[in-house]
Amino acid sequence: MDQGNTAFMLICAALVLLMTPGLAFFYGGLVKAKSVISMMMLSFGAMGLIGVLWVLFGYAIAFGNPTSIPGGSESFVGIQGWFGVDLANLGLGAAFEDSLDPTGDYPTIAFAAFQATFAIITVALISGAIADRAKFGAWMIFAGVWATVVYFPVASWVFNFTSDADGNTVGGWIAAMGVIDFAGGTAVHINAGAAALALALVLGKRVGFAKGADKPHNPPFVLLGAGLLWFGWFGFNAGSELAADGVAALAFLNTIAAPAAAVLGWLVVEKLKDGKATSVGAASGAVAGLVAITPACAALTPGWAVVLGVVAGAVCALAIDLKFKLGFDDSLDVVGIHLVGGLIGTLYLGIFANETGLIFSGTFTQLGIQALSALAVMLYSFVLAFVIGFVIEKTIGFRVKNEDEVAGIDLALHGEEGYVLENSRA
Repeated sequence: MDQGNTAFMLICAALVLLMTPGLAFFYGGLVKAKSVISMMMLSFGAMGLIGVLWVLFGYAIAFGNPTSIPGGSESFVGIQGWFGVDLANLGLGAAFEDSLDPTGDYPTIAFAAFQATFAIITVALISGAIADRAKFGAWMIFAGVWATVVYFPVASWVFNFTSDADGNTVGGWIAAMGVIDFAGGTAVHINAGAAALALALVLGKRVGFAKGADKPHNPPFVLLGAGLLWFGWFGFNAGSELAADGVAALAFLNTIAAPAAAVLGWLVVEKLKDGKATSVGAASGAVAGLVAITPACAALTPGWAVVLGVVAGAVCALAIDLKFKLGFDDSLDVVGIHLVGGLIGTLYLGIFANETGLIFSGTFTQLGIQALSALAVMLYSFVLAFVIGFVIEKTIGFRVKNEDEVAGIDLALHGEEGYVLENSRA
């Protein structure tokens, strides 16, 4: 066992876990003051629920037979790994046994812990589309079902692969096609963005939905959240190499370059479009750049990463207005940033990826693979998220009452207020 790589993976897992509280601050600052607790609870609820489901069966579904890293399952969803090998250890099975006597560079359970944090943040990302109007209990049901039937299988398609004796990729069918998705452009961002669009359609528009009607109540929270996300994203991207080596270093540098450029791209568009460059725009631009570089961080030179960042920041700054033109209420722009940004980063690789991109290979093969992978995940996630959300809405109800929404849902759902002034208790 390589103790250095083991420490690297565990540190990266902790960094990625920090992203979900960071997301809670980012989203919490964007909603109205009387809904901030509810918004942040959607992220923390996902941490609790998905963390447990991952240990019980999520890892087993995503990585099939967990005796190798990853499992090398050649099934469609890795379902034969359900509950792992040893029922006494539940879903971790052989991964738990390997932690006692590791056979590789690091214990398999370190990989399981790292991937758990990916599952958590992916589910939490969806919640931004239903801000100010979703019931907490309904969200928790949706989160558990969606993770089980969408995220865990999609993670198997993209991340559950190994190489055979001839050097061919085997395992998840998307990975086996030769897709370049180093840290989750398809499995995380396109996946979450498509589900967010589906839920926005199921729940409908907020009361009084219109451009400019809802202002972020706490931009400092937004900036704090973006900073924590950026910090955690180094674990997300560099950690996906599963080793502290040169590839991880390249991913690390590109995780600086692309979002930095995206901040500039977003602010220029914002200034030209609205006349002012805002703090919320800077934070959103950083996140857009982080999303776009996620699949590409190990397959681009830093110069091309900067170009990607500028493109992602500028395009996402324009894409967030699509909800007003198309008539869907994606409250906190999950679609405009994560779905659009994930598509940009995934498709960009078809042109600029080292060696296989169009400008290096002279063929459209990689672009075709990237496009097919993105489309497959997007359609799968959208359809199942819509069905799950629709069933919940028509049975127990997903949306709060209009009067609670207008008043702010913190007291109605959680009995708490985000800001309690001393004289307000008089």
